[in-house]
Amino acid sequence: MTATKTNERPGTKAVLRHFHMSASKARVVLNLIRGKDVQLASEILNNTEREAADVIAKVLASAVANAVHNDGQAANELYVAAAYADEGTTMKRWRPRARGRATRIRKRTCHITVIVARMDDDKLAIRAKATQNSQVARSKRVAESRRRADQQSRGRRRDAEREAEIEAEATAASTEETTEMVETDQVEASNEAVDIEVTEIDDIAQDSNAGDDDAETTDAASDEVAETEEESN
Repeated sequence: MTATKTNERPGTKAVLRHFHMSASKARVVLNLIRGKDVQLASEILNNTEREAADVIAKVLASAVANAVHNDGQAANELYVAAAYADEGTTMKRWRPRARGRATRIRKRTCHITVIVARMDDDKLAIRAKATQNSQVARSKRVAESRRRADQQSRGRRRDAEREAEIEAEATAASTEETTEMVETDQVEASNEAVDIEVTEIDDIAQDSNAGDDDAETTDAASDEVAETEEESN
Protein backbone atom coordinates (compact mmCIF):
# COMPACT_ATOMS: atom_id res chain seq x y z
CA MET A 1 0.00 0.00 0.00
CA THR A 2 1.53 3.26 -1.13
CA ALA A 3 1.34 6.26 1.22
CA THR A 4 -0.49 9.39 0.16
CA LYS A 5 1.87 12.07 -1.07
CA THR A 6 1.94 15.36 0.72
CA ASN A 7 0.73 17.35 -2.27
CA GLU A 8 -2.09 14.84 -2.90
CA ARG A 9 -3.75 15.07 0.51
CA PRO A 10 -7.44 16.01 0.48
CA GLY A 11 -8.30 19.53 1.46
CA THR A 12 -7.97 23.09 0.27
CA LYS A 13 -4.55 24.56 -0.23
CA ALA A 14 -2.83 27.88 -0.74
CA VAL A 15 0.60 28.24 -2.30
CA LEU A 16 3.14 31.05 -2.16
CA ARG A 17 5.83 30.68 -4.82
CA HIS A 18 9.30 32.18 -5.09
CA PHE A 19 9.39 33.67 -1.63
CA HIS A 20 12.85 35.09 -0.91
CA MET A 21 13.77 32.80 1.98
CA SER A 22 15.46 29.46 2.25
CA ALA A 23 13.19 26.45 2.61
CA SER A 24 14.98 25.35 5.80
CA LYS A 25 14.02 28.60 7.58
CA ALA A 26 10.38 28.28 6.54
CA ARG A 27 10.21 24.63 7.62
CA VAL A 28 11.11 25.56 11.21
CA VAL A 29 7.88 27.57 11.48
CA LEU A 30 5.76 25.14 9.46
CA ASN A 31 6.63 22.36 11.91
CA LEU A 32 4.96 24.37 14.67
CA ILE A 33 1.50 24.48 13.07
CA ARG A 34 1.29 21.15 11.30
CA GLY A 35 -1.69 19.13 12.59
CA LYS A 36 -3.08 22.01 14.69
CA ASP A 37 -6.53 23.49 14.26
CA VAL A 38 -6.71 26.80 12.41
CA GLN A 39 -7.35 28.99 15.45
CA LEU A 40 -4.48 27.52 17.46
CA ALA A 41 -2.17 27.71 14.43
CA SER A 42 -2.99 31.39 13.98
CA GLU A 43 -2.23 32.07 17.65
CA ILE A 44 1.10 30.22 17.37
CA LEU A 45 2.10 32.22 14.30
CA ASN A 46 1.12 35.53 15.92
CA ASN A 47 3.36 34.77 18.90
CA THR A 48 6.34 33.57 16.84
CA GLU A 49 9.13 36.09 16.33
CA ARG A 50 10.63 34.54 13.18
CA GLU A 51 10.28 36.42 9.90
CA ALA A 52 8.65 33.46 8.17
CA ALA A 53 5.76 33.44 10.66
CA ASP A 54 4.14 36.57 9.17
CA VAL A 55 4.26 35.18 5.64
CA ILE A 56 3.01 31.73 6.65
CA ALA A 57 0.15 33.35 8.59
CA LYS A 58 -0.97 35.05 5.38
CA VAL A 59 -0.76 31.77 3.46
CA LEU A 60 -2.81 30.05 6.18
CA ALA A 61 -5.46 32.80 6.05
CA SER A 62 -5.61 32.41 2.26
CA ALA A 63 -6.11 28.64 2.56
CA VAL A 64 -8.92 29.12 5.10
CA ALA A 65 -10.60 31.70 2.85
CA ASN A 66 -10.39 29.29 -0.11
CA ALA A 67 -11.96 26.53 1.95
CA VAL A 68 -14.80 28.78 3.16
CA HIS A 69 -15.68 30.48 -0.12
CA ASN A 70 -14.83 27.76 -2.65
CA ASP A 71 -15.61 24.51 -0.78
CA GLY A 72 -18.25 25.75 1.67
CA GLN A 73 -16.36 24.60 4.77
CA ALA A 74 -16.76 26.07 8.26
CA ALA A 75 -13.67 27.93 9.41
CA ASN A 76 -13.91 26.64 12.99
CA GLU A 77 -13.86 23.00 11.79
CA LEU A 78 -10.62 23.23 9.80
CA TYR A 79 -7.12 22.13 10.76
CA VAL A 80 -3.72 22.24 9.08
CA ALA A 81 -3.59 18.90 7.26
CA ALA A 82 -0.24 19.57 5.58
CA ALA A 83 2.35 22.32 5.57
CA TYR A 84 5.61 22.12 3.67
CA ALA A 85 8.18 24.25 1.89
CA ASP A 86 9.95 23.24 -1.35
CA GLU A 87 13.12 24.78 -2.68
CA GLY A 88 12.64 27.29 -5.48
CA THR A 89 15.06 28.80 -7.92
CA THR A 90 18.39 29.97 -6.57
CA MET A 91 19.83 33.21 -7.88
CA LYS A 92 23.61 33.17 -8.12
CA ARG A 93 25.64 36.24 -7.45
CA TRP A 94 29.34 36.92 -6.93
CA ARG A 95 31.24 38.75 -4.26
CA PRO A 96 34.84 39.96 -4.83
CA ARG A 97 37.44 38.63 -2.41
CA ALA A 98 41.19 38.98 -1.86
CA ARG A 99 43.84 38.24 -4.55
CA GLY A 100 41.40 38.76 -7.37
CA ARG A 101 39.20 35.84 -6.40
CA ALA A 102 35.39 35.73 -6.18
CA THR A 103 32.93 33.93 -3.90
CA ARG A 104 29.55 32.67 -4.99
CA ILE A 105 26.43 34.05 -3.27
CA ARG A 106 23.29 31.92 -3.42
CA LYS A 107 20.03 33.84 -3.00
CA ARG A 108 17.58 31.04 -2.32
CA THR A 109 13.81 31.01 -2.71
CA CYS A 110 11.11 28.58 -1.63
CA HIS A 111 7.52 27.60 -2.37
CA ILE A 112 5.32 27.50 0.76
CA THR A 113 2.20 25.32 0.68
CA VAL A 114 -0.47 25.05 3.38
CA ILE A 115 -3.36 22.57 3.12
CA VAL A 116 -6.39 22.79 5.42
CA ALA A 117 -9.09 20.16 5.76
CA ARG A 118 -12.16 19.43 7.87
CA MET A 119 -11.53 17.53 11.09
CA ASP A 120 -13.09 14.13 11.72
CA ASP A 121 -16.38 13.90 13.55
CA ASP A 122 -14.68 12.21 16.52
CA LYS A 123 -12.17 15.04 16.84
CA LEU A 124 -14.94 17.61 16.51
CA ALA A 125 -16.92 15.84 19.26
CA ILE A 126 -13.86 15.74 21.51
CA ARG A 127 -13.14 19.41 20.87
CA ALA A 128 -16.77 20.36 21.48
CA LYS A 129 -16.71 18.49 24.79
CA ALA A 130 -13.44 20.14 25.76
CA THR A 131 -14.87 23.54 24.79
CA GLN A 132 -17.97 22.85 26.86
CA ASN A 133 -15.88 21.82 29.85
CA SER A 134 -13.75 24.92 29.49
CA GLN A 135 -16.87 27.09 29.31
CA VAL A 136 -18.28 25.44 32.42
CA ALA A 137 -14.98 25.95 34.23
CA ARG A 138 -14.89 29.54 33.04
CA SER A 139 -18.45 30.15 34.22
CA LYS A 140 -17.50 28.70 37.61
CA ARG A 141 -14.47 30.96 37.80
CA VAL A 142 -16.58 33.96 36.83
CA ALA A 143 -19.21 33.09 39.43
CA GLU A 144 -16.51 32.64 42.09
CA SER A 145 -14.88 35.93 41.17
CA ARG A 146 -18.25 37.69 41.31
CA ARG A 147 -18.97 36.14 44.70
CA ARG A 148 -15.61 37.34 46.03
CA ALA A 149 -16.24 40.78 44.54
CA ASP A 150 -19.65 40.92 46.23
CA GLN A 151 -18.12 39.90 49.55
CA GLN A 152 -15.44 42.53 49.20
CA SER A 153 -18.02 45.18 48.27
CA ARG A 154 -20.17 44.23 51.27
CA GLY A 155 -17.09 44.35 53.51
CA ARG A 156 -16.16 47.77 52.15
CA ARG A 157 -19.75 48.92 52.69
CA ARG A 158 -19.70 47.71 56.28
CA ASP A 159 -16.37 49.42 56.87
CA ALA A 160 -17.74 52.65 55.39
CA GLU A 161 -20.83 52.47 57.63
CA ARG A 162 -18.67 51.78 60.68
CA GLU A 163 -16.41 54.71 59.84
CA ALA A 164 -19.49 56.92 59.37
CA GLU A 165 -20.84 55.87 62.78
CA ILE A 166 -17.48 56.53 64.44
CA GLU A 167 -17.26 59.92 62.76
CA ALA A 168 -20.84 60.76 63.81
CA GLU A 169 -20.05 59.79 67.41
CA ALA A 170 -16.90 61.86 67.36
CA THR A 171 -18.83 64.81 65.93
CA ALA A 172 -21.53 64.48 68.60
CA ALA A 173 -18.90 64.26 71.35
CA SER A 174 -17.11 67.34 70.04
CA THR A 175 -20.45 69.19 69.81
CA GLU A 176 -21.30 68.31 73.42
CA GLU A 177 -17.86 69.39 74.58
CA THR A 178 -18.20 72.67 72.71
CA THR A 179 -21.64 73.24 74.24
CA GLU A 180 -20.31 72.58 77.74
CA MET A 181 -17.40 74.95 77.15
CA VAL A 182 -19.78 77.66 75.92
CA GLU A 183 -22.05 77.19 78.94
CA THR A 184 -19.05 77.31 81.28
CA ASP A 185 -17.84 80.51 79.64
CA GLN A 186 -21.30 82.05 79.96
CA VAL A 187 -21.51 81.12 83.67
CA GLU A 188 -18.04 82.54 84.30
CA ALA A 189 -18.92 85.70 82.42
CA SER A 190 -22.14 86.14 84.47
CA ASN A 191 -20.22 85.57 87.72
CA GLU A 192 -17.66 88.14 86.69
CA ALA A 193 -20.45 90.59 85.90
CA VAL A 194 -22.02 89.98 89.32
CA ASP A 195 -18.64 90.49 91.03
CA ILE A 196 -18.17 93.74 89.15
CA GLU A 197 -21.60 94.96 90.17
CA VAL A 198 -20.97 94.06 93.84
CA THR A 199 -17.62 95.85 93.73
CA GLU A 200 -19.23 98.98 92.25
CA ILE A 201 -21.94 98.92 94.93
CA ASP A 202 -19.29 98.65 97.66
CA ASP A 203 -17.40 101.56 96.15
CA ILE A 204 -20.54 103.65 96.07
CA ALA A 205 -21.31 102.74 99.71
CA GLN A 206 -17.80 103.66 100.75
CA ASP A 207 -18.07 106.98 98.92
CA SER A 208 -21.37 107.74 100.66
CA ASN A 209 -19.91 106.89 104.07
CA ALA A 210 -16.96 109.13 103.38
CA GLY A 211 -19.36 111.96 102.50
CA ASP A 212 -21.24 111.51 105.77
CA ASP A 213 -17.97 111.63 107.75
CA ASP A 214 -16.98 114.84 105.97
CA ALA A 215 -20.38 116.38 106.81
CA GLU A 216 -20.04 115.46 110.47
CA THR A 217 -16.52 116.96 110.55
CA THR A 218 -17.81 120.18 108.98
CA ASP A 219 -20.65 120.45 111.51
CA ALA A 220 -18.21 119.92 114.40
CA ALA A 221 -15.93 122.62 113.04
CA SER A 222 -18.80 125.09 112.68
CA ASP A 223 -19.91 124.42 116.28
CA GLU A 224 -16.41 125.07 117.54
CA VAL A 225 -16.28 128.38 115.63
CA ALA A 226 -19.64 129.42 117.12
CA GLU A 227 -18.52 128.66 120.66
CA THR A 228 -15.29 130.64 120.15
CA GLU A 229 -17.24 133.66 118.96
CA GLU A 230 -19.55 133.53 121.99
CA GLU A 231 -16.61 133.40 124.39
CA SER A 232 -14.99 136.33 122.72
CA ASN A 233 -18.16 138.37 123.12
